[in-house]
Amino acid sequence: MSDTSLHPASRSFSQDETYKRVMGPLSRAEAWLDSKGRGAWIAAMVLGFIFVWPVGLALLAYMIWSKRMFSRTCASSRHHSRHFAKTAFRSSGNTAFDAYKADTLRRLEDEQASFEAFLERLREAKDKSEFDQFMNDRSRRNTSAESTDPADDAADEPEARS
Repeated sequence: MSDTSLHPASRSFSQDETYKRVMGPLSRAEAWLDSKGRGAWIAAMVLGFIFVWPVGLALLAYMIWSKRMFSRTCASSRHHSRHFAKTAFRSSGNTAFDAYKADTLRRLEDEQASFEAFLERLREAKDKSEFDQFMNDRSRRNTSAESTDPADDAADEPEARS
């Protein structure tokens, strides 16, 4: 038996075994949790909080930092909106329905634009009223400060005696 056959580096590993050796236990756990889905991440976090709270806190921070908590829902909603945008303007083959659909979509776009304009006017009116309230409060403070200023009272007394 030679010394090289006992050395671990001299053994030939399959690609999977090499991958597992290179990949650390935390990376393997992450890959396993990823393969199970978001529910597995949440379960691991809850168990971490129950048994060793710093582990649960670390998992929560990692999930938020790596965007694992929110990535799938956002990606699926973006995919759904792109799919809807592609199919919304495609012809159905029925000209009457296509005309109705085009008219309805145009009407909805007009309503959306008018609603957004209304919201903008509403924001401007609210901002203006808040600014007017601020200016009124400021002017009231200035007038009340001027009327109760002791320096003004002391300056007025010598003139009255003369």
